[in-house]
Amino acid sequence: MKKLLPFLMIAFGASLWGIIAVFVKGLGEHGFTAMEIVATRVFFAAFFLILFGIVNFRSHLKLKSSSDIGFFVGTGILSIVFFNYCYFTAMNQISVSVAVVLLYTAPAFVTVLSYLFLKEGINLRKAAAVAGTILGCTLIAGLSAGNSDITLIGILTGLGSGFGYALYTIFGKFALRKYHPFTVTLYTFLIAAAFLIPVTRLWTKAEVFLNTEVLLLSIGLGFVPTVLAYFVYTWGLEKTDGSKAAVIATVEPVVAMLLGVTIYGENLGAVQIAGALLILSSVIIVNLPARRKNAGKMAESGKLEH
Repeated sequence: MKKLLPFLMIAFGASLWGIIAVFVKGLGEHGFTAMEIVATRVFFAAFFLILFGIVNFRSHLKLKSSSDIGFFVGTGILSIVFFNYCYFTAMNQISVSVAVVLLYTAPAFVTVLSYLFLKEGINLRKAAAVAGTILGCTLIAGLSAGNSDITLIGILTGLGSGFGYALYTIFGKFALRKYHPFTVTLYTFLIAAAFLIPVTRLWTKAEVFLNTEVLLLSIGLGFVPTVLAYFVYTWGLEKTDGSKAAVIATVEPVVAMLLGVTIYGENLGAVQIAGALLILSSVIIVNLPARRKNAGKMAESGKLEH
């Protein structure tokens, strides 16, 4: 059981990411825009992270240099704000199932961005994963054009969420060379909250937050699929191989699809299922063996912001 526990924790953390639609759609029904939902998520996540930091990570609360804020502008604004906005918008434009699958185009974007900016090579395995991802997206979007559940905005924002997700891995890799994962996560959410709260004027919704359901959804969004998911996933990641963890984490879209079908009555056609399987297979391919040395850190940086 001890050997299985890390794998179960990774799967549990990924499953928590998979139920995020419950909170997003719930707040959307109360009139929250996609950007306001993102602001709510990062605000409550930052609040919980500060509390955890004071209790367990006091030595990781400070930055070594003010100039390092640039790392977290990248992870917090260029990645997490953009990624979440696109992801939450996609959820309201297309089915939850398709939105989460398009999010998983991130590894393909990471491969290309790593080649361009980190000078990492592209081997046959990576090239096959990128090709599989592109073909999967084509099946979901191109051949489903007549499906009323598929919109151009939904597809573009879904792909945007994958791109934003990938950006976190790139910026996160640089930040993790200098800082503990908790520090990276904390300042990512702090910078995102500091940017979004004034932009969305979230305080104007103070009365809405007095609604018990809205408050519970907001707290839940900041804690369950964010802070709790991160800690559970990281605990498992520290005790197992990073590439295995990344593959186990593909349980997230499976959970999201089941949620979409059972709770929101979504239907996936044969073409969409084929596209989804291609994308998820590509994720598995790109994460199986290779770079074992850095696998744990890369998997960590690729999941911290989710």
